[in-house]
Amino acid sequence: MDSLELPSLNAHKISHFNLQKEQSTRLLSTVHHFSSSMQPPSLKLSPAYRAQRSRRCVIQMQAGNEDFELKQMRDMAAAKKRWDALIREGKVKILTPREAGYAIQLSNKPLLDVRPSVERKKAWVKASTWIPIFEADDNFDAGTVARKVSNFVMGGWWSGMPSLSYDKQFLSKVGEKFPKDADLIVACQRGLRSLAACELLNNAGYKNLFWLQGGLEAAEEEDFISEGPQPLKFAGIGGVSEFLGWTDQQRAASAKEGWGYRLLFSARLVGVFLVADALFIGAQQVGRYIQDIRSH
Repeated sequence: MDSLELPSLNAHKISHFNLQKEQSTRLLSTVHHFSSSMQPPSLKLSPAYRAQRSRRCVIQMQAGNEDFELKQMRDMAAAKKRWDALIREGKVKILTPREAGYAIQLSNKPLLDVRPSVERKKAWVKASTWIPIFEADDNFDAGTVARKVSNFVMGGWWSGMPSLSYDKQFLSKVGEKFPKDADLIVACQRGLRSLAACELLNNAGYKNLFWLQGGLEAAEEEDFISEGPQPLKFAGIGGVSEFLGWTDQQRAASAKEGWGYRLLFSARLVGVFLVADALFIGAQQVGRYIQDIRSH
């Protein structure tokens, strides 16, 4: 069987890191500008020292981010090798969305949906069993808050995906629903988290595992009987990208729906620009007002 093809990480990771570096630099400069403006004149630091401190903070953040990115790339490469072996050795069998739909309808095979609730609540396959392998972290301790902030800065604002954490009860919850000799079709939105779930389930003794290749996002409307307020393809989008209609799924839909669909998102984009312009003008006016107060 051919080696399992996963999306290339290098180009995505490098571009993602560059975006994160630019955002981090802007964020730090804004924070330092705000904090310095709030200090009394007697406590203000010299411009040279503030610039040196800003550069040091940026370098430290960039070094930490780079180490994190490299670790993620190494971890994903190692996981890909393990998943390749599972497919190659026949421990996990591949099903296309259409094949999975036939298996559910004709053979009554169960579908295990391992997506987080943020995706599940938008659309799901009828009669599927939902047990998320990762779920949104609702804790607010220092470490969790830091991860949430990092996730937001690194692209959560654009994709709408919250910070997720592994559910340690995942295997026990699956064990309550399915015996280890059950035929299980394991699915997520794009196909990566379901592979991770297949690996865990195989290690736990499940031997009849089927992986939904490409995830539910790759399914056509006729492949499954779906329920929920949105199509299965749209369950994985969110954030600013969904609001502006800048996702692949929405572009494909706009090509089918015509100009009415495009005008909706064009109007939203114009609205965003108008709001941003109003905020910018307001910020300028506030700045001039503060300067006038200080001058008097």
